[in-house]
Amino acid sequence: MAVTYRKLWALLDRRHMTVAELRKISGIAPNTMTKLRRDEPVMLPVLDKICATLKCNYGDIMDYVPEREAEL
Repeated sequence: MAVTYRKLWALLDRRHMTVAELRKISGIAPNTMTKLRRDEPVMLPVLDKICATLKCNYGDIMDYVPEREAEL
């Protein structure tokens, strides 16, 4: 399974919020933010924190990418 967090970065941009602000407000560890930037899977509690902070749903911050597309 592959995911992309492009929607998260676009949402932060629309809300004029930096990655550092999101990390601080939501209490996410720096290494977890690195995983997000690399489109690596993270645990659901991390996504819960992000969604609670941004008042959104999982689908607002990430997309599933079929393996074939992820390799391109």
